[in-house]
Amino acid sequence: FTGRAGEIAAIEAAAGAGRRAVWVSGAPGVGKTGLVVEAAHRLRGRFPDGQLLVRLNGFTPGVDPVDVGDALSELLIELGVPAEQIPATVGRKVTLYQATLWGTRTLVVLDNAASPAQIRPLLPEADGCLAVITSRRMGDADTGEPLRLAPLPPEEAIELFHTLIGPSRVRGRAAEVAKVVRRCGYLPMPVRVAAALFRRHDRWPLEHLLRLLEENGPWGTEDDGGTAAVRASFHQLGEPQRALFRLLGSLPGPDVDVTGGAALAGCDVAEARLLLDDLHEVSLLEEAAPERYQMLDPLKEFAAVEPAPRHALVRLLDYYLVTLAGAVAAAYPFDRAQLPSTTDRFCPVTPRFADADAGLRWIVAERDNLVAAIRYAAGHALPEHTWRLAVLLWRYLHTTNQFEDWIGTLELAWKIVSADTGNDYGQAHVLLRLATAHDRRGQLAEALELAAQALPKWRRLGDPRGEAATLCALAIPTMELGRHDQAMAHLEAALAKYEQTEDRRGEAHALSMLGYLNELHGHLEVALRQHESAARMLREIGHVQGVAHTLNNLGSVQERLGLLTEALASYTDAHGHAAGIGDHCVEAYALNNIGNVHRQRGRYAEAVRYHDKAREVAANVPDADLRTQLYLDRAATALARGARQEALTACKSALDLADGSGNRAYRARAHRGVAETLHAMGDHEGAVTHWAAAEAEFAALDLPEAGEVREERSALGCACGPR
Repeated sequence: FTGRAGEIAAIEAAAGAGRRAVWVSGAPGVGKTGLVVEAAHRLRGRFPDGQLLVRLNGFTPGVDPVDVGDALSELLIELGVPAEQIPATVGRKVTLYQATLWGTRTLVVLDNAASPAQIRPLLPEADGCLAVITSRRMGDADTGEPLRLAPLPPEEAIELFHTLIGPSRVRGRAAEVAKVVRRCGYLPMPVRVAAALFRRHDRWPLEHLLRLLEENGPWGTEDDGGTAAVRASFHQLGEPQRALFRLLGSLPGPDVDVTGGAALAGCDVAEARLLLDDLHEVSLLEEAAPERYQMLDPLKEFAAVEPAPRHALVRLLDYYLVTLAGAVAAAYPFDRAQLPSTTDRFCPVTPRFADADAGLRWIVAERDNLVAAIRYAAGHALPEHTWRLAVLLWRYLHTTNQFEDWIGTLELAWKIVSADTGNDYGQAHVLLRLATAHDRRGQLAEALELAAQALPKWRRLGDPRGEAATLCALAIPTMELGRHDQAMAHLEAALAKYEQTEDRRGEAHALSMLGYLNELHGHLEVALRQHESAARMLREIGHVQGVAHTLNNLGSVQERLGLLTEALASYTDAHGHAAGIGDHCVEAYALNNIGNVHRQRGRYAEAVRYHDKAREVAANVPDADLRTQLYLDRAATALARGARQEALTACKSALDLADGSGNRAYRARAHRGVAETLHAMGDHEGAVTHWAAAEAEFAALDLPEAGEVREERSALGCACGPR
């Protein structure tokens, strides 16, 4: 690394002194990112457990700064946490992030920070870790040791130029080289651009380069960012390269691959590959990954002076929209019937996806660009791109628990599409996905309201599949809020719609949910037949995730019927299917249920082992019902083996969660668990309130447990008995 020896030494000294962070600030093009990357390379022996880099886009033109939640998700993934296990909330992400760093020696580079507030939650708290931040702004007193980069000293700028172009071409031309680097403002980025231009034209005399720099701007200064070098390089490009360079200045998102570049430029992929390579050769682009390019912020600012034509950005958004539709159809084939239509948009360079893995890889690679495209479309009067992209992306964000962007993009889509009062089609799609998101977070009233708004829109559209899916989305929070008859009516209506459209996946889903409700009300034989039918349908169509979910429900009915061997087989199969596809929610339910079977057989050590496994798998799954169920079953096992205080703590945790989400059946079970535990501990007066609450809640839900609680209390010869 040419130059900056003193600054690198300062970062090394901070690391050696056990500092928490170093904040590197300076003007655009001064070399902040290059400096910290080199420092990180030199410090790799001091931080053997990992060196992470997150680009925060604080000053990237056309791109929103990365929010704290997304930055934490990226850091957790870099630390080896599976995407499906990343929590939904920022607070829990921070907790997991700090816990994962604890006991390690890890270096975290936070590049291009917008402000101290953006990076405070990202600073490691663990001893032995260090954060290095780059920003155009100065940091605060609590965000690290300040290190302000000035332009290079003239001699170091000259050394950098010599290193980049080789000393033979400028031997004996010290005065001219000094003028070149002065024209570049002594800033590393313009010096590199000028050197790349000179290196490409190997027959140019140095005087020609100097003349071009003189023609393209005033003497370089820190304030103007040394743009003379950029302008000179730009004017030497052919018109196709210049046109693409200008377009990239308005790029929504952090980078672009060659296919996206072709869509943006309106050319074929082979031509785009050549154009992008030309820009990379003269240091106007960086290659972020094979055939994927990004533009440094100062260059993007220069390129964006002349805004890109709207039609070019629409071409790019068409590419993202049509390609995302194909990728989602490949990655999530059972969603195909409910995807919004994109037949009115066309992109000639859209790739095809051979299988689910190929589709998912594309979504993962383009995830940041897709979120940026949604925000760009929303801000540039492109409503159809906004809501369709958001609806298409929701399944990936849902399955990977990326709640901030899941809800954020859909709420942005709703803001845009709701303004178009005649757009039932877009509104119905957005409302349905928003309802699902709120239900997953335990926000049942919000989920119910959103689904209720969507239902008449699907009916007006004459779309029975959309209507059926929305009836299911209505049924789930309705059931959790305790209105079971109404939930069953929704599910029976959905089942009829699915049968009408021959949607076997939907039919099986509705049947399994009906089976769950019938189990709640003690109609076990009916529930058994419904779950068996649902599992058979899902196996026939190859819906592995659905099979796993339904087998968990089937095993629960078998367990209540006393068929413990059959229940254990169902749970074991459910676990195998869920683990194979990475569905940690269903996997955790299965492990927990296996523990319940062991408890019923008196194998308490095995039961605890499976409950602990379930807790580990579910640690970062943002599903309120799952967490409540795990607490209830751990409490039952603890009480059975005599660990009464542990049982009481788990029951009270379940009660807190059920109160928060409004799930009445879980609240009733939690009250019953607290009552039984307090009775076992001899606190009969304390138990009375919970006995009464459990009985009243079960009775209000018309569940058979109401009679069970009455009988249980009647048999007690203590103050717990009915009064």
